[in-house]
Amino acid sequence: MSPEHGVPHDDLAGAVHAAVLADAREGSPVRRDRVADLARAASPLLGGRALDALVEVVTSRTTGLGGLDPFLADPSVSEVMVNGPGPVWVERRGRLERTSTVLDTDAIEHAIERIVRPLGLRADRSSPIVDARLPDGSRVNAVVPPLAVDGPCLTIRRFGAAAVPLGALCRPDVATLLVDAVRQRMNVLVAGGTGAGKTTLLNALAAAIPDGERVVTVEDAAELRLPGHHVVRLESRPANAEGVGAVSIRALVRNALRMRPDRILVGEVRGPEALDMLQAMNTGHEGSLSTCHANSPADALRRLETMVLAGDVALPLQAVRDQVVASIDVVVQVARATGGTRRITAVCEVGAALDRGRPTVHVLADADGVVAPPLRPARSRPGGAGEGRSWS
Repeated sequence: MSPEHGVPHDDLAGAVHAAVLADAREGSPVRRDRVADLARAASPLLGGRALDALVEVVTSRTTGLGGLDPFLADPSVSEVMVNGPGPVWVERRGRLERTSTVLDTDAIEHAIERIVRPLGLRADRSSPIVDARLPDGSRVNAVVPPLAVDGPCLTIRRFGAAAVPLGALCRPDVATLLVDAVRQRMNVLVAGGTGAGKTTLLNALAAAIPDGERVVTVEDAAELRLPGHHVVRLESRPANAEGVGAVSIRALVRNALRMRPDRILVGEVRGPEALDMLQAMNTGHEGSLSTCHANSPADALRRLETMVLAGDVALPLQAVRDQVVASIDVVVQVARATGGTRRITAVCEVGAALDRGRPTVHVLADADGVVAPPLRPARSRPGGAGEGRSWS
């Protein structure tokens, strides 16, 4: 148990916790006053702050995630990491910190069970990797033995409830350029590494979508929070404990096409759904947005090619490249600096034609601001054709 709880004996907390569980099995609801009664029965001399701390710990163990609850309630924490029995690590403002909270194997397993059981999932030797989502939208990944050699591991990426404005991620002229791209219905792909701020940027870009448009979002874990009044949110589903019931991102993208969207936002493309997204972008759903893992705008286009070619539809490489060029207008690169801040490092326009068989990018802006005007014509708007001019 972590020292900050102020409970002198972990065995006392364990005894009260066992009494609470036995009480619950007899049909009594887990209430704070009932936990306090059981704590007084176990230790009649305990009172004041020590009793309050004991009740807090036992209640958290029973109804929450134990020692992880304080971090999940802390808005400055963006990620919680448990690397097996030992100290809990967190990320605050882009920096990793080792905390004084120490969890043993039982506490970690209890937290994982509390997360996955309500979702019909399990984490055991037959299913040692599980992805889930907390009710607040935070993403969870758990790995248990035998794959986790040193004990069960748990990673929780917090959902950022506060929207970050586009101006916080780039210079004002770059923000103006990107807002114009969204409003002119250019198809935008956000690229970056893990934790670079891709979803944060996608949220900021989507805020520029006119309120009257119907937007359908497709995500692994529903993190996007769009301000519009006509937003439909779809979330994929993993297989349940019996290995059935999975609904893939690709299935949701295909279904989104039947929902009369003006725009489709795919939280992240990482597989064969890339082909469906590209086709949607080029067949009447201009102004769509998505993200992918990539180290540069050019690399993002190559990643799209690879994802399409890895799917179950056999297409020539040249046809895939033609589709990428016809569908993607702008690639925005976002990165996390050493100090933990997220910034847009490049905005590139995709060339309107292949160059020696390969897609090309034209740099519009870097970390210091806009460096060149766009060359591609604006895409069509609802009710009319494109105007055949640059979009900025």
